[in-house]
Amino acid sequence: MNKQILTVSPSPHVYGKESVKSIMYGVIIAMIPAFAVSLFYFGLSALFVTLVAVISCIAFEWLIQKFILKNEPSISDGSAIITGMLLAFNVPSNLPIWMIVVGSLVAIGVAKMSFGGLGNNPFNPALVGRVFLLISFPVDMTSWPKPSVLNMNLVDVQTGATPLAVIKEGVKNGQQVSDLLNTLPSYFEMFIGNIGGSLGEVSAIALIIGGIYLLIKKIITWHIPVSMLGTMVIFSGILYLVNPDLYVDPLFHLLTGGALLGAIFMATDMVTSPMHPMSMIIFGVGIGLLTILIRVFGAYPEGVSFAILIMNAFVPLLNKIKPKRFGETKKV
Repeated sequence: MNKQILTVSPSPHVYGKESVKSIMYGVIIAMIPAFAVSLFYFGLSALFVTLVAVISCIAFEWLIQKFILKNEPSISDGSAIITGMLLAFNVPSNLPIWMIVVGSLVAIGVAKMSFGGLGNNPFNPALVGRVFLLISFPVDMTSWPKPSVLNMNLVDVQTGATPLAVIKEGVKNGQQVSDLLNTLPSYFEMFIGNIGGSLGEVSAIALIIGGIYLLIKKIITWHIPVSMLGTMVIFSGILYLVNPDLYVDPLFHLLTGGALLGAIFMATDMVTSPMHPMSMIIFGVGIGLLTILIRVFGAYPEGVSFAILIMNAFVPLLNKIKPKRFGETKKV
């Protein structure tokens, strides 16, 4: 009798017309506006950081699959490119090369391939790499180059604090929020990207354009971004109404830091986010709540990365939430 080996991939399983490759390259297309803005404001350094991150991620994935896992390399599916781009989007444009390479190794080797590769990793690989770099090299990861239109210099750049860091430090020192806001770029400048920060998070309009593309192509749904950003607005709005001298308004929270980048491109990662719409909403609410808690009451001025990774850990539980079928009665 012939024995057949049936290989079943890990859940969740979804049937659809789109291939993994088409979805991945759709996400890459959606990131082009944010990447273009980073080139405009940070110049060659943004291009250099992104290329190093992408090439490193592709190389590490190929080497691990080829020589350690003994599998057929699958770097052509585009997932390693996305990890590299998202890692680059989450670091300063002047980060040393070797740190970028180390972050890529952690993202691919630890957060992705050690769990079996694409579809098996419980945590977003790019965020794992970013948080590792932040904890290991806090000075380099918080030295933010000031935007300079079409800056072609790779080394000699001015650095400064992000708007979130300015507010955090100022409030800690007893200054009022209104006075601190007068020292920061306008909300319009924050909207177009003329502020300091990670190279892929600075432009709200570019990220929104990418998000609209993903929604139109049905690569993501509205549930996670809307619930996450909506929770941030509600929670920060309550704090602002309680004491506007101590807490900043909701629009500031949306336009600064990694709120939009996280909501559109990282929290919606198909592998590390829930499946059912209700689970997605709970997931987004949790991320939004944790983000504001960390930003306002935590040690770090930014909390998006930590919030997403924490909620990634709850995804297996959230996936157990199943919708009740129409007409279904409760079993006795």
